[in-house]
Amino acid sequence: MASPLLTNPRFAPLFWTQFWGAFNDNLFKNALVLSITFHGAAVMGLEPAQVVALSGGIFILPFFLFSAIAGELADKYPKALLIRWVKAAEIAIMLLGVAGFVWHVPEFLLAVLFLMGLHSTIFGPLKYGILPELLPRSELVGGNALVELGTFLAILLGTIGAGAALGMASGSVAGAACVVVGVLGFWSASRIPQGPPAAPELKISRGLFGPTWSLVRIAARERSVLHSILGISWFWLLGVVVLSILPAIVSVRLGGSEALVTYLLAIFSVGVGAGSLLCKRFSFQMLELGLVPLGSLGMTAFLLDAALMLHGHEAVPGTTIGSLLATGAGLRLSFDLLCFSLTSGLFIVPLYTLLQERTEESVRSRAIAANNVVNAGFMVVGSLLLTGLYAVGASIPVILCVLALLNAAVAVYIYTVIPEFLFRFVCYCLAHLMYRLQVIGRENIPTSGPAVLVCNHVTFVDWLVISAATQRPIRFVMYYAFTRIPLTGRVFRDAKVIPIAGAKEAPEVLERAFERIAEELAAGELVCIFPEGKLTTDGQMNEFKRGVERIIERTPVPVIPMHLGGLWGSMFSKHAPRKPFGRFLARITLRVGEASAPAEVSAPQLQTRVSELGAIAQA
Repeated sequence: MASPLLTNPRFAPLFWTQFWGAFNDNLFKNALVLSITFHGAAVMGLEPAQVVALSGGIFILPFFLFSAIAGELADKYPKALLIRWVKAAEIAIMLLGVAGFVWHVPEFLLAVLFLMGLHSTIFGPLKYGILPELLPRSELVGGNALVELGTFLAILLGTIGAGAALGMASGSVAGAACVVVGVLGFWSASRIPQGPPAAPELKISRGLFGPTWSLVRIAARERSVLHSILGISWFWLLGVVVLSILPAIVSVRLGGSEALVTYLLAIFSVGVGAGSLLCKRFSFQMLELGLVPLGSLGMTAFLLDAALMLHGHEAVPGTTIGSLLATGAGLRLSFDLLCFSLTSGLFIVPLYTLLQERTEESVRSRAIAANNVVNAGFMVVGSLLLTGLYAVGASIPVILCVLALLNAAVAVYIYTVIPEFLFRFVCYCLAHLMYRLQVIGRENIPTSGPAVLVCNHVTFVDWLVISAATQRPIRFVMYYAFTRIPLTGRVFRDAKVIPIAGAKEAPEVLERAFERIAEELAAGELVCIFPEGKLTTDGQMNEFKRGVERIIERTPVPVIPMHLGGLWGSMFSKHAPRKPFGRFLARITLRVGEASAPAEVSAPQLQTRVSELGAIAQA
């Protein structure tokens, strides 16, 4: 079933604009590569294989040289207008490409390839920068998922189309097709809604390398944004290496032909697209960083399994797609590649969404341009890494093992320096894999600004379940002894839990807790308290304490009642089931009510409201 976004008049034109652009990039680039390879054209005394490698560098070079000015232009001027100009330029570039194919001048075609790289350099910040302007936050993950789906399908179809065009006639047919696709891209671009510029007062920088360094500094203002860029770039490094060794896997390890390479490329492209759509499905209309560790774990596992499958596998000359799929090894390799690319989609989409959401609108396009620079650098490093592994005689299984181990190391690094990723992963697993969380009234949790959340207290993991219901960080008020447990104390500290104690037990801890709560609310954060002060022992709510009144008296902010149902009787409650996993996959609900104004807040009033939410759940 088609996504509703594909019929959305605000999003659909952008989707098709970027689809036709990615298709054209790959159609022209692969037509050029195949033309040079099969016609044996020499350029500047280089052999065809060297020219093919050179073409990859030529396409990437503009990302290093012009990403800074591309990001600044995208922030200074209306993005939709610039997209139209870029797409008009694409038509002109493709007309030059037709001339190059007709005249059979490889040097001229390489110059056109450079211009296509420049076109993509300028379009990248526009494409990702305009998405948050066209879509509300609840649809941003879905929009990014569809953009990734369209990109990888376009890569696949462009690659296949180049071979088909050259098989029918000379490269001029491919060039003419590129012109037609360019016209389609311009037609789509003309229908993108136009909005105001993000930073019209911005001055365009001069030079090439100074502004590029400034881009990276802009992106590094927010640590999570910087590390999302590193994560995205690592994905492209892995992608470059995996796609580069597909021909070697087919020829050396399987004994197949070009058709088998196309089959594996199709699996990779469809897998990333399917993973992107699954990310949309599993994110529940919000940015879900918990999918990033899940994706990286899958990427590592399936790379290792593919290495184990290929180790010692004897090539069978003349292997076709049918004969490959008739063997257990062929099915296993296909499954590994599909799942690797699928989990890559789970990994990449939340990182792109985080990059868009956590950068200020006035610098968003420049942050995306910085991402493009780093992406290009990582892809070059990936090519050098593969060259080095080949130079030391590494086999394909060894290369896959090295990639898997490096991927695991990168994951550990990112999740150590940015604990939010791992924390969201734990919340996601608990709420959506161990149980089936349904959130009713999620829209009542404000997307910005301070508020106090109050909820009934059923289990030791209530705070993790509530965290899974919103992408906003929540400061939970929790019994101070829990934060001192050796194994879990680090988790509580990383989550910025506010320790609290009874007035008679540790009055200094209690006073500091109220100070911390006031500080967090003053900073615009969400604070969640469990006014009962202890877990229920019979499934019924205990009396609400009056600490919430003291909080609101000092910092008047809205108070949002919530009721958590379905967890009583689980292994985390004080009424444990006979079987440890007796309620495994049980449906649990979090009902979020409308906010109470500070003036009407009292402990009895809040207890009544939470009880009413619970009564609705039981009705």
